[in-house]
Amino acid sequence: MNIKETIKASPSYRWFILANVSIGTFMATLDSSIVNVALPTMSSQLKVELSTLQWVVTAYLLAISSLLPIFGRLADLLGRKRVYLTGFLIFTLGSALCGFSNNVWILVGMRIIQAIGAAMIMANGPAIITSTFPPQERGRALGLVGTVVALGGLTGPGVGGVLVGLADWQAIFFVNIPIGIFGFLVGQVILPTDKIKREKESFDFQGAALFTLGMISLLFALNNGQDWGWSSLPIVSGLILGIFFLALFFAAEHRVDYPIIDLSLFRIRPFLVGNLSGLLSFISSFSNTMLMPFYLQHILNFAPTKVGLIMTSFPLVMAVVAPISGYISDRIGPMALTTGGLILSASGLFYLSTVTVSSTVLHVIPGPILMGLGAGLFNSPNNASVMSSVPPTKLGVAGGINALVRNVGMVLGIAFSVTLFENRQAAVLAARPFPSVSDQTTAFMSGYHTVLIIAAGIALAAAIISLNRRGYARKQST
Repeated sequence: MNIKETIKASPSYRWFILANVSIGTFMATLDSSIVNVALPTMSSQLKVELSTLQWVVTAYLLAISSLLPIFGRLADLLGRKRVYLTGFLIFTLGSALCGFSNNVWILVGMRIIQAIGAAMIMANGPAIITSTFPPQERGRALGLVGTVVALGGLTGPGVGGVLVGLADWQAIFFVNIPIGIFGFLVGQVILPTDKIKREKESFDFQGAALFTLGMISLLFALNNGQDWGWSSLPIVSGLILGIFFLALFFAAEHRVDYPIIDLSLFRIRPFLVGNLSGLLSFISSFSNTMLMPFYLQHILNFAPTKVGLIMTSFPLVMAVVAPISGYISDRIGPMALTTGGLILSASGLFYLSTVTVSSTVLHVIPGPILMGLGAGLFNSPNNASVMSSVPPTKLGVAGGINALVRNVGMVLGIAFSVTLFENRQAAVLAARPFPSVSDQTTAFMSGYHTVLIIAAGIALAAAIISLNRRGYARKQST
């Protein structure tokens, strides 16, 4: 018996698969947050403005979001193992090329290559887990993946700062090379080979092109609307083109035999409810994630270290709670946990809407802790509910949609919060042509509180939607 057969015969085989998926998930999420801390160093060495260098971050986000369902569909056709491990290779190659880039636009191009690999990994990780674990363990497994996602985002800035300090900005990309090679080699041995369908299904190239163009245009506009002006020509054009291409995409998907996104999946109540409540959950939480550092640093005058510790409480609590929540959901189902988690998230946002210009750390910290607890309770059962509700042959595209919802929710949350905040701030200052420092502080707090209250309302709306996921328990029992 060779090593591959020995591993597959082990009673812990499914947990080895989870470990490999966790490596890929950690690598992809780490790289979405590790870059930000290196931007000032890149700016000085590459001799470009930070506004230009932001494309290093933006290009990665746009590419991943536009490709997730496409690679999920390809995995359903070609095999999840093949697409997932190819993603490891492309991500590792992109990381090496990023490290060797000596021009900002070359770096942006290499980040897109990285994003292609990351999308292949992120679209297929949940599908591999769902197809590997039985229903009674699925929530716990997806909860552990949720912990890895939180840890990737949590450790990114810290790891990035250490690497830039000890070496240079290139190190944040080179660190992925040994991780990627290790993950690929281990995956070759551990991951099960997919049974490819014998009947030939075509790939919808037209739908893929329309979806990619639509998502890139729309997310570009949403991501840059506040900085460039919502009435500016590039932003208006992006919004119009995004809506136009996506409308064509959805119209075309009804006419093809094998669509990129099988719209019939949205007739499955747990799938529709889980993705819609997940979208609203990410919109609400990222509304605070964007603005809270400015409140802590500019209003309370906290040192960056203290700001980092307060912000860390959210993903840290989420990382601890997610696997526990997943374990419990395997036994009682997702409804109570998802709805309760969203109510807790709304409570955290409502609590933060009461902070003042003189709040202390002890006054502030319950807010992100409540939100982390809510996110931890919600995400694992919700993901298990979504992924368990679809046929096994659709797991790839379902995983791609699930990851896409997360990314779009983040973008919408940031765009919504910044736009509402600045409009509210401008309205408060409209009657004060020469505002004092006190006036500016008052305007900031008014804008911040307004965003938090509306974000809490969005979380409560998600909780109401989450109550309508009938059919999950019946699905598991069959």
